[in-house]
Amino acid sequence: MKTATCVAAAIPLVLPLALLATPAAAATISGSPALALAAIAATHSPQLSPADRKAVAAIFDGKASGATRGIITILVDKIVCRISNVDITARSCELSFGDKTQSLRGREANEMYSTEAMAGVPSEGAAGSSFESLSKLKCTLDPEAIKRNDGSGAQCSYEAAN
Repeated sequence: MKTATCVAAAIPLVLPLALLATPAAAATISGSPALALAAIAATHSPQLSPADRKAVAAIFDGKASGATRGIITILVDKIVCRISNVDITARSCELSFGDKTQSLRGREANEMYSTEAMAGVPSEGAAGSSFESLSKLKCTLDPEAIKRNDGSGAQCSYEAAN
């Protein structure tokens, strides 16, 4: 009988831990929000060639006709942005690309944070700050599909980061 009592007593302790171990929610976006997220991330990616960064910038600026480089893939391991509602000048983001990290402040951080919000990345608040974070971002751009102006050609997937 003591074993059953111990097991019953342990359930309330184990259940919260099991809930914490749930996998991160995955999301997929396409169209305009995907293009914006891909373009902002590509600007800071050390993994893309200068030609690919230039092609992504041209596509985002509405000049897809000049970008015929094939499929372009943008990968970001993690993006964490913070904006304060107390110190209204505080805006920052950290973008992790493998072993390299890009730090953004001010306007660039605001642009990344706002683009994440437009793409549906959930926001969390704590002690005067709002956070948006994601991991395993993978965006693909197909310039030929984007040229068709039918809403296709840009797709991103990501997981909500902890």
